[in-house]
Amino acid sequence: MTLSPQVSKLLHEGTVIPALPLALTRERKFDERRQRALVRYYMAAGSGGLAVGVHSTQFAIRDKDVRLFEPVLRIAMDEMTTEGAPQPFIKIAGICGPTDQALNESKLAASLGYDLGLLSMGGLDTYSEEQLLDRARAVGEIIPLFGFYLQPSVGGRVFSYKFWDEFVNIPQVKAVKIAPFNRYFSLDVVRAVCSSPRVDDIALYTGNDDNIVVDLLTTFKFQVEGKVVEKSIVGGLLGHWAVWTQKAVALLEEIKAVRQGDQIPKELLRRAAEVTDANAAFFDSANGFAGCIPGIHEVLRRQGILEGTWCLDPKEVLSPGQLEEIDRVYEAYPHLHDDEFVSENLAKWLK
Repeated sequence: MTLSPQVSKLLHEGTVIPALPLALTRERKFDERRQRALVRYYMAAGSGGLAVGVHSTQFAIRDKDVRLFEPVLRIAMDEMTTEGAPQPFIKIAGICGPTDQALNESKLAASLGYDLGLLSMGGLDTYSEEQLLDRARAVGEIIPLFGFYLQPSVGGRVFSYKFWDEFVNIPQVKAVKIAPFNRYFSLDVVRAVCSSPRVDDIALYTGNDDNIVVDLLTTFKFQVEGKVVEKSIVGGLLGHWAVWTQKAVALLEEIKAVRQGDQIPKELLRRAAEVTDANAAFFDSANGFAGCIPGIHEVLRRQGILEGTWCLDPKEVLSPGQLEEIDRVYEAYPHLHDDEFVSENLAKWLK
């Protein structure tokens, strides 16, 4: 399975790829109507793709007593391929678990028409780095790979530079989401890509919700065998971009224009801090990200896209003080939200 030229071109140009939240009713049952509305929102907002079945969609959708992994992937695909859907549109399925599980999920995603598998390496502490590389190679035989460096505080692990040096040389790797929330670890991935003969084959995407704008503004430069190699992070695959998405699309376009020149406006650097501040509220950084998924849900609830903040795990709720923090950033940064856009289109998306 290979990427279409149109999808590959968009992937390398850089785009906004939200991570899809899960829509539930008050009884914590699947809310198909609002799930479809979410996908419609992201497409209407100008996103260039969508990641489904990832952390923001809640890994528990795979549990035997939940069994929502396939239904969510199918419904999202149905919306992403409906008449009038944007084309091209990058369709990404989250792939996780031990090798056998990852292979099964990859086969399902490929059969449904997903372009790429976002391969999580979380929760596999018994696997050596070499075993994880073998797992990635096996999954890559089924579906093109979107690598993923997940921050340790939400289930990821720290990898050596050598791991990334080998990972990016897997021919099926087409992109990497860099999300360790750590500048040193992020540089490991960029340097490994720049040092690889596949440097032009791999698109870099930020998942560092604490550093989105600066990641996107930075051109990285390394000396590789006597030559200067430059590489940029071209877009983002982010849980943060699951909210206020229309403004995220406008922000990325603004950044792309700035990247053509040599000067970064001070206003963009100020906005970088504002985006990070908003993310701290949504993702609940004060409490070790315990409320990150309910925080995303709360913003979507305020806009009317979701009915509530419910998660599959009843214990997964907003942290003490998190609601007040979301109130604060909403008031402080009205230019960052897209409430008016949502209000104008919500009835149409909910039909």
